[in-house]
Amino acid sequence: MPPEIQVIDDRFRQIVDPDASIELVADGMGFTEGPAWIHDGGYLVWSDIPNDRIMRWSESDGVSVFRQSSSNANGNTVDAHGNLLTCETSGRRVSIARPGKPETTLVDSYGGKPFTSPNDVIVKSDGSIWFSDPDYGALMDDQGHGESPQQERNRVYRLDPSTSELTAVAEDFDKPNGLAFSPDESVLYISDSGATHGDDRPHHIRAFDVVDGKRLINNRVICEISPHVPDGLRVDTDGNLYVTSAEGVQVFTSDGEILGKFLTPEVAANCCFGMADRQMFFICATSSVWMVRLKSTGAYPF
Repeated sequence: MPPEIQVIDDRFRQIVDPDASIELVADGMGFTEGPAWIHDGGYLVWSDIPNDRIMRWSESDGVSVFRQSSSNANGNTVDAHGNLLTCETSGRRVSIARPGKPETTLVDSYGGKPFTSPNDVIVKSDGSIWFSDPDYGALMDDQGHGESPQQERNRVYRLDPSTSELTAVAEDFDKPNGLAFSPDESVLYISDSGATHGDDRPHHIRAFDVVDGKRLINNRVICEISPHVPDGLRVDTDGNLYVTSAEGVQVFTSDGEILGKFLTPEVAANCCFGMADRQMFFICATSSVWMVRLKSTGAYPF
């Protein structure tokens, strides 16, 4: 099945031209995840989890290997200083790679016990780092470590890099996964992909109000995702949610009204905005990576 743009609500036409082309960036991967645009270098990176590597693509150079091994890297993001932050599944840590330097450990434990398998990571404008830690690395030998979790819960954490203070901000999820802030950072969206391990388990996006930049309150479900589960997600400057799913990317308003879909030939796992104008939209979909030019703009400058 070729990729396709599906308009459900006419407002989706303000986000993308329905005749826009969804173009192939790369294929032949094991399982793609964690796309992140490196603004300083003008290139895209993403994880190829089972092949234990991070890949790179630019318009001028095409596709190449960026890092191998990667400790089965999953989610990636870039902070305001151009540092690449990576969730390492088998490494059971969040690493940081400063420009021109090898990666080092940023954080790898909570309460004196190692993380289970950090999954997705985002950076707030105050420099704080927020990441999810579900148990997929313990459940999937080919993409993780297969060791029993030492954390008793699957959580979302906040790290203050200036003080190294690590706090658990959410711990009532089945399998917390993708993360994204609203444009003004007053709301944090978190996907729960628990239904990967049972049809009666969660497959929705939850929203929380962010208090003092540190705490989460007012938990509510914004939208249910089907088929299958939500994974990585992003937000544009108008507050619309872009949620990866089994059929591609589903796009919702901040109130949970569906606007349209980017249908991909394979299950999509994560997405990001890129290029200098943040109007190129990249989609990681199992063995492949795709891109489509939008009218809308990604919410984050990094």
